[in-house]
Amino acid sequence: MEVSMNIGIDLGGTNTAAALVDESGTIIKRAVIPTNLKGGPDAVIDGLMNVCANLLSENGETPDSIGIGVPGTVNAETGEVIFTANLPLVNVNITDRLKEKYACPVCLGNDANCAALGEVVAGGAKDAINVVFITLGTGVGGGIVIDGYLHTGLTGAAGEIGHMVTSRGGRTCGCGRRGCWETYASATGLIRTSKEFMDRCKESILWKLCEGDQELVNGRMVFEAFRAGDHTAGRIVRRYIAHLATGIVNLINILEPELICIGGGIANEWDSFGVPLQVTVNKEKYTRYSVDLPQTRIVKAELGNDAGLIGAAALTSISNV
Repeated sequence: MEVSMNIGIDLGGTNTAAALVDESGTIIKRAVIPTNLKGGPDAVIDGLMNVCANLLSENGETPDSIGIGVPGTVNAETGEVIFTANLPLVNVNITDRLKEKYACPVCLGNDANCAALGEVVAGGAKDAINVVFITLGTGVGGGIVIDGYLHTGLTGAAGEIGHMVTSRGGRTCGCGRRGCWETYASATGLIRTSKEFMDRCKESILWKLCEGDQELVNGRMVFEAFRAGDHTAGRIVRRYIAHLATGIVNLINILEPELICIGGGIANEWDSFGVPLQVTVNKEKYTRYSVDLPQTRIVKAELGNDAGLIGAAALTSISNV
């Protein structure tokens, strides 16, 4: 290859997506295949081999590196997936066959960490060196970049920011604790809050949008009702912003990064909550009195699902803190 080309892989429970990425973080070619869960670890590794082959031509091309983002805890040094809830991989090495075939570095990373790195390389946090990436989806995930390097912690499990408690004794979380941030700030948390408010206000247009079935309520509906001027939806969104701000203020007070970069499905509603979120955070963070000093900015992620691919492709270019 004339220029450096790296493969980034996003290993998911449904599909395995991959991309050939150049040094600037530009995706040159894509491939995606279904993830074979029924075949166990060997089938998952076969999928990794196949998706890489799909990206490369038949004339003996070899990537400069391969990075794999995994939704779980990994050991980057050994190439092992320690645990992931949605894949049949527990203490399984998934890199050796790729190393043998392509004779290039192969590195693993948590998928949220990869997304964080992708946004720093080519997205909303480009050129920043201290960033906390937050993904607001079914849960709340995160990745932390300090001085330009991913912070993965003692065992690779750092960045589980959704599981800091922001409401002691609050909602039960899937992790077993109560009051975790993600039970309020995720899309799931927003829906739960919406149902609580709807039960007290049968006049809300949210009932019309969900056709009278609360199980059909989603985050998009809430913001649609909010933009339409629905009083109940307004209260829900303000409550959601307050919960989201609480966790962000905690992160700023602990790490004081240059940027908080927000992605995930709820980020699609950025125009409705981005400004009031920043205002709320500015009022509550510890550094609010340091008016003459630089302040942490909150920005929207730009890469969507490509963040994980681009970040995975960049894994071998950085070292973990």
